[in-house]
Amino acid sequence: MARVKRGNVARKRRKKILKLAKGFRGSHSKLFRTANQQVMKALRNAYRDRRKKKRDFRRLWITRINAAARIHGMSYSQLIGKLKKVDIALNRKMLAQIAIYDADGFAKIVEMAAKA
Repeated sequence: MARVKRGNVARKRRKKILKLAKGFRGSHSKLFRTANQQVMKALRNAYRDRRKKKRDFRRLWITRINAAARIHGMSYSQLIGKLKKVDIALNRKMLAQIAIYDADGFAKIVEMAAKA
């Protein structure tokens, strides 16, 4: 059986990994074996954190809304419950933005919710 020389294929594979490892520190971007491990770890973390980012932002918005609602004498859960009753359909991202950049507008929203 003929001997298979993998020169071209192997080189391409290694170069692909080293290209992905560009910017890593020390041997993590220079040596193939460590670079390969770090690239696999980085890709795994990126996949997980793309989903985690959505959870983290939702938590941040809820915290901001809660803080703003308590200034107006209402808890977060009360505010959300009353907004649903009054049929005000604002998502948490927008409520958080309004709470930060338009305090008067948020006060009006809380006032409308309080009437429920």
